[in-house]
Amino acid sequence: MASLDEEALAELRTWQRRMQQKPSLLGHLTRRIQTRLNALLPEKLHLALTTAIKQMVRGVLFGSTHTTRRPEMAASLAEREAAVRNTLRYYRTTAAAEGAVTGAGGFLLGLADFPLLLGLKLKFLFDVATLYGYDVRDYTERLFLLHIFQLAFSSQHTRNQVYQRVATWDTYRRSLPADVHEFDWRTFQQEYRDYIDLAKMAQLIPVIGAAVGAVANYRLLEQLGDTAMNCYRLRWLHTPEENHGVLPSSP
Repeated sequence: MASLDEEALAELRTWQRRMQQKPSLLGHLTRRIQTRLNALLPEKLHLALTTAIKQMVRGVLFGSTHTTRRPEMAASLAEREAAVRNTLRYYRTTAAAEGAVTGAGGFLLGLADFPLLLGLKLKFLFDVATLYGYDVRDYTERLFLLHIFQLAFSSQHTRNQVYQRVATWDTYRRSLPADVHEFDWRTFQQEYRDYIDLAKMAQLIPVIGAAVGAVANYRLLEQLGDTAMNCYRLRWLHTPEENHGVLPSSP
């Protein structure tokens, strides 16, 4: 078992407690309301949203495998995390600028923010994976990125379930479906959509949309960065030190 420095370990333990908290009463109420609202939507709309997000995410996932650099092989955890923080600053600034522009453009440009932001988030995760030494050409590593995404942007109820998979990833990955099509895309899109609705809805309002878009996107990237770092710290902690940066890949 590899060691983390005291600050990183303290941050990881705090994050682990947060991921394993029981859903609050407000969380239960919010989930119930969202479930009822989703039930009112036509099944065709659910299928359309699921298909759209699935294709969008798959396009980024498989396209990014050709644009992401090779994994870092020889670096300490401190060096890797310094690089991750620099990368996060870049994506955070880019997302904030994109949110401001689309927010200032009114309703139609505000809607365009959804796929643009989703693409930025997923590309950021690809870069983080390589900085920690993981090869995203490996199908299971790409699914790990989706699990990070779910942890960052889901209800506490879903986080409890997803965290258990992430915490035991080396075991869980052996039970993964052989085909990415078998991933639970419907839950993925509903949780993501429900989570960002309140944060992003005001972005469609004229005048204040630019400010809301910039702040919302900045915070969403910040949250994703924190989740990604702690997920990889958890794997680093439970991976023998001689195996860091020496990970199997599949074309």
